[in-house]
Amino acid sequence: MTQLELTGKVRELKELKLMAEELEAQITSLEDDVKAEMTARNVEELILDVFKVKWSRFTSTRFDTTAFKAAHKDIYDLFAKQIESRRFTLA
Repeated sequence: MTQLELTGKVRELKELKLMAEELEAQITSLEDDVKAEMTARNVEELILDVFKVKWSRFTSTRFDTTAFKAAHKDIYDLFAKQIESRRFTLA
């Protein structure tokens, strides 16, 4: 691939990423509108035409590694392992 072709691909990638960010913002805005209406109606589920919309509460449990490390650093160090990964960034 030539330098010019690669530059074109990166330019297209940057444009698509910007479009994706704009779409994500629109999606979030529409979701917020529907959630606000569901809150106003005090419902967790709506049936609209062929759509079923649910916005329900749930509880999950997550392990607080920061607090555990602070309280039990020696045990944390025994079980912690480093991993290597790669990150692709475009600026």
